Amino acid sequence: MEPKNVKEAMTDPAWIDSMQEELLQFKRLNVWVLVPAPDNISPLTLKWLFKNKHDEEQTVIRNKSHLVVRGIFLAYAAHKSFTVFQMDVKTAFLDGSLKEDVYVCQPEGFIDADHPSHVYKLKNALYGFKQAPRAWYDELSTFHLQNHFFKGTIDPTLFIRCFQDDILVVQVYVDDIIFGSTHP
Repeated sequence: MEPKNVKEAMTDPAWIDSMQEELLQFKRLNVWVLVPAPDNISPLTLKWLFKNKHDEEQTVIRNKSHLVVRGIFLAYAAHKSFTVFQMDVKTAFLDGSLKEDVYVCQPEGFIDADHPSHVYKLKNALYGFKQAPRAWYDELSTFHLQNHFFKGTIDPTLFIRCFQDDILVVQVYVDDIIFGSTHP
């Protein structure tokens, strides 16, 4: 069951682990550094989002916690009267290119009868690779930049493209994408 707030999440060790995992990703990706608050600034507030990931039988297989800036994208979208869409990229991590050669065994139960001793050389990232989220982000970022988007200066997961009087804004969080436009 998905918690409604942090207080509720903090009563469940599985959700605490999920939140800690999210914070470890922030540390690993060097997302932030703790500093004294500068004078005359109002820091943006953060919000935890909680989501259960399910398998085909709708059994919960994973608790997923996301730490996001509270309402910035949606507030901006509302201010500009954007039409907003959301999507989850189902096989996102399989689309990321690898920078090194990686070989994996054939999957148990699916060994090629003609080549039982062969291995697979991966051409793209695979689920479970610690590099998979970064490879996916790099692939998506390259696509956006090649298609005349520019990357947010404060938030590198925000992509913006302007067309005369219209604007398209894309916010990426791992395999979740929300986008809005003045002209859908």
